[in-house]
Amino acid sequence: MGVQVDKERCVGAGMCALTAPDVFTQGDDGISEVLPGRAETAGGHPLVGEAVRACPVGAVALSAD
Repeated sequence: MGVQVDKERCVGAGMCALTAPDVFTQGDDGISEVLPGRAETAGGHPLVGEAVRACPVGAVALSAD
């Protein structure tokens, strides 16, 4: 299971990066993104589910791939 950030929906609140900083980061524009190499395997990370729930606009989601 993986994780993704919908960059069109993201408002830069940073809750995902604060919750799971070894999976998420924020770019120079403030928009969150999954760290390189983490998108496909991060779904099993213990804090990713909390990061999904913490996003105030629902931009972070688990993916089946």
